[in-house]
Amino acid sequence: MARTLVLGNGSVLVCYDEWGQVRDLYYPKVGLEDHVGERLMHRIGVYVDNQMHWLSVGGFDIHTTYEDDTLVGVVRATHEGIGIELIFSDVVYNEHDIFVRHVEVRNMRDHERTIKLFFNQQFHISEADRGDTAYYSPELRAVVHYKGRRVFLVSAQTDAGFFDDYSVGLLGIEGKEGTWRDAEDGVLSRSGIEHGSVDSVIGCTMHISKQTSAHMHYWVALGETYGTVERHHRDILTRGPEHLRKTTRDFWRAWVHRREFAACAVDQSLVNLYRRSLLVMRTHTDDGGAIIASGDSCILQNGRDTYSYCWPRDAGYIVLAFLEAGHVSASRQFHTFMNTVLSDDGYLLHKYRTDGSLGSSWHPWIEDGRAQPPIQEDETAITLITLGKHYEVTRDVEYIESLFNSYIKRAADFMVRFRDRKTGLPLPSHDLWEEQRGVFTYSASVVYAALDTAAMFAKLLGKEVAHARWKSAAVEVQQGIERHLLTEGGVLKQLSYQHGEYGEDSTIDASSFYGLFQYGVLPVDDPRLVSAYNRVCDTLITDHAGMGVCRYEGDRYFAFPDSPSNPWLITTCWLAEYEIARAKTVRDLELPKKRLDWIRDRANTAGLLGEQYAPDTYTPASVLPLVWSHAQYVLAFLAYTRKMRTFVECD
Repeated sequence: MARTLVLGNGSVLVCYDEWGQVRDLYYPKVGLEDHVGERLMHRIGVYVDNQMHWLSVGGFDIHTTYEDDTLVGVVRATHEGIGIELIFSDVVYNEHDIFVRHVEVRNMRDHERTIKLFFNQQFHISEADRGDTAYYSPELRAVVHYKGRRVFLVSAQTDAGFFDDYSVGLLGIEGKEGTWRDAEDGVLSRSGIEHGSVDSVIGCTMHISKQTSAHMHYWVALGETYGTVERHHRDILTRGPEHLRKTTRDFWRAWVHRREFAACAVDQSLVNLYRRSLLVMRTHTDDGGAIIASGDSCILQNGRDTYSYCWPRDAGYIVLAFLEAGHVSASRQFHTFMNTVLSDDGYLLHKYRTDGSLGSSWHPWIEDGRAQPPIQEDETAITLITLGKHYEVTRDVEYIESLFNSYIKRAADFMVRFRDRKTGLPLPSHDLWEEQRGVFTYSASVVYAALDTAAMFAKLLGKEVAHARWKSAAVEVQQGIERHLLTEGGVLKQLSYQHGEYGEDSTIDASSFYGLFQYGVLPVDDPRLVSAYNRVCDTLITDHAGMGVCRYEGDRYFAFPDSPSNPWLITTCWLAEYEIARAKTVRDLELPKKRLDWIRDRANTAGLLGEQYAPDTYTPASVLPLVWSHAQYVLAFLAYTRKMRTFVECD
C-alpha cells in the first residue's frame, strides 16, 4: 500500500495510508524507529445513527492532497450513505515535535445529529510490541503512551471542550484484537492504564445542526521525557493549535518560494510538482544530515526491510537537487554526516541509519575466498561530486578545508588505490542497482568525475602533489573507460567479474549511457553517446505512451507478471536531461517536455512520485514516495527551465 501524504520537520516523519490514517511515525530521527509501521494503523471512526463507520473499512470516498506550496496535508473523506464529510487539515509543527490535525465534521443531512469521532492510537514504541504503557491523565486531559525515552501525549478538543471518552487496552495479545473494538458500540469502557502491547482510543462527541459543521483539533506531542510532552501540551493549550498550523503553513511557503518561474517558459503544473518535490525531499531529510530513500514502510510486507535508510547515492542526488534549487543547509549537514561515517580506509558502505550506524546489507565481505570491501563504489564517488557542487554554490573555502584531510583526501586516495593497474579502471564492486558485482560503466564514470573534483579541491588549497596524483588517476580512469567499456558495438554495461576473470556484458542499461553523459566522460554530441542514447530509446522505453524508461534489458524487479519491465521515473528523467542538453532550438525541447509531463501525470493526487510503474496501467510498484524520483525530477525540471531561458525572453 503506497503512502498518500508525508509530513515532517527534520525529526518527525509521518506517513498516511490511502484512508488518511497514520501508518508510519518516525521519531526522534527521520527514518529511525517507526513507532507505528508494519500491520498497525491509527484508525479513525465515525459513530452516527447508532452505527460505527471506520474510514479503512469502506463507504468513504477519500481524497488526499496538500495546500499549495506547503506541508499542510488535506484529507477529504465523504460518505454519502451516512451524510457525513470529514475534512482534515494537518501539520507537523516546524518548531517543535507536535503533530496536529484539524477536523471539520460536516452534517450533510437536514436535521440535527449527534456525531462521535473516534481516534485510535496503535503504537509499538521503538518498533517492539512489548513493554509499552498507555494511561489516561485526568490532570492533562490526555492519553500518554511511553516506553523508555519515547513519550507520546495524545489529546483533542472540540468547540465544546476536551474529548469526552477514552480507553486503553491490549493490542493483538491475549486474545484481544485491540481497544478500537471497544469503540464500535459508541461508548468506551474508560479503562485507565495498560501495559505490554497496547493501544488507546479517544472519543469526541459533537452535536451538529442540519447542513452545518463542527470543528475539532487532535494532536500528538512527542518527546523523550514526560516533562517535554507536558510542556508541548500546555503550549498548545496556551497559544491554540490553530496558531501552530498557521505558522507552519507560513514557514513552508516561505521556504519553498526560493525562486519564481515565468509562465511563458514553463507550465505551472510542472512548477507545482517541482515545489512539491522539494518539500517531500525536506520531509525525508534528518536534522543530523542523513537523507532517507523513503518513509513508506509498506514494502516490509513483501520484503525483508524498508527503504528508511540513507543510501549515499540516493542522498547524493537529493543534495544535488537541493543545491541546484538554492537550498544549501541540507548539503552542509549531509557532507558533515558523511564525514562521520566514512571508513578509515576511505570508502562508504552500502547504507546507513540516520544515527550513523550501519544499515542492513546483502553485499558480502568475501569473494572467492578473498576479502573485499562490500561497497558500491559510485556511492563514495558521488559524495565528492556533491561536495564540489556545494563549493560551486557557496564558495565556502573554510568548510572545504575542514573536510580536506578527513574526507576528501581519504576518499580520493581510496579511489586511486582501488583500481586495476592494467586497465586503469576501478576494481569490481556492486552496481548502483545493487544486483551484480563487476566493473560498471556507470560506476567508473562517477569515479572519474569524483577524482577530477578532488583534484580541483587540491589545486584550490595548494596541495600540488595530491592534485597531480588525483588528476592523473582521473585521466587513467577516463582512458580505461574508452579502451575497455566503449566498443565498436556500443557501450558495455560492465566487465563482469567471476573467479578472477573479466567478461564483457553488453546489456543495454540506462545508467551506462547516463554515466557517460552526466559525468563528462564523453561530450554531449559524441557519436558514441548519441548511439548509446538511441539504443536506450529503442530498447528500454516500455510503456504504451512511449515515454517511460526501464532500467535495463530484462529488468524484473517488481515487474508485473506477463508484462514488460516497469518504467522508472529516475531513468525517464535521465533521458530528458540528455535531450535538454542536446537541444539547440525550442522545438528540440518538445520531447523532454513530454517526458516531464509524463512524470507529472504519474504523481498521486498529493503530488507524490513513486519508484516505478506498470507499463500499461501505471499502477505504482515498490515504495511511494521515492525521494530520488523527486530529486531527479527537480534536476530535469531545472535543466529544462535553464535551457528554455536561452530561447525565450519573458517579462
